[in-house]
Amino acid sequence: MKIGIVGLGLIGASFAKGTKKYTTNQVYGVDLQENVMTQALEEGAIDGILFPDELPSCDLILLAVRPGAAVEYVKAHPQLKGLVVDLCGVKRAVSGELLELARQYGFHYIGGHPMAGREIGGYVNADADLYQGASMILVPHTTLVPEDLLGYFTALGFTTLRISEDDTHDRILAYTSQLAHIASNAFVKSPTALEHFGYSADSLKDLTRVATLDAQMWTELFLKNGDYLARELGGLIRELEKYHVAITSGDAKALEDLLTEGTEIKAIIYPKKGGS
Repeated sequence: MKIGIVGLGLIGASFAKGTKKYTTNQVYGVDLQENVMTQALEEGAIDGILFPDELPSCDLILLAVRPGAAVEYVKAHPQLKGLVVDLCGVKRAVSGELLELARQYGFHYIGGHPMAGREIGGYVNADADLYQGASMILVPHTTLVPEDLLGYFTALGFTTLRISEDDTHDRILAYTSQLAHIASNAFVKSPTALEHFGYSADSLKDLTRVATLDAQMWTELFLKNGDYLARELGGLIRELEKYHVAITSGDAKALEDLLTEGTEIKAIIYPKKGGS
């Protein structure tokens, strides 16, 4: 296949590098930063620049940019043909417009979201092995997913290919990703955080890992999924208040019940291997 990648940040460049390492496909890429494209060419992450005249000959276009930018790129390039897959962290805000553009321009559109990443983005942090063992969510919108696309994602290391719908994706990702980033980002704002050295171990490191984020990008994702995210955030606030009440009132039984309940739910969502 001839693959075009729009956006050579962490996600897009990792697709480019993985494609060159694990497949024989051609890769063309484009990025707003000219120095990034130059570096990608020099390092062999891409075979060439994805100029507009290359678009009609691409079998697959990956939109590895923010939701708004993905829609604007497609609007500006009616010469798109073949298969277009966005890699955005929200789907409803993207799919509606891209499905309509697909009908107008004559390309095939499938929503996508690779469940992999790092706290620090950018081309320099991209890794050909980023998707090893990861899950790829695909939203085909009632159409069949081409076998060569499934084979491509498998070749890059994705071990789970999850077929979903726009609404289901956004509802679940509000909890599994977006809420986790907000909770981590808020957690570090305690004044006590500045005194942690020598008093902290893995529990603090685990809870604060995703506090580091691209504020502009995540603001866009949070607001475009605001209904589901607000619901999850409200639920977390209500749960935290239960712990607050139990502790301030000295209610040992209520606190123990809350802790036991959380431990049991954790065991359900992440069962211990081997049943032990």
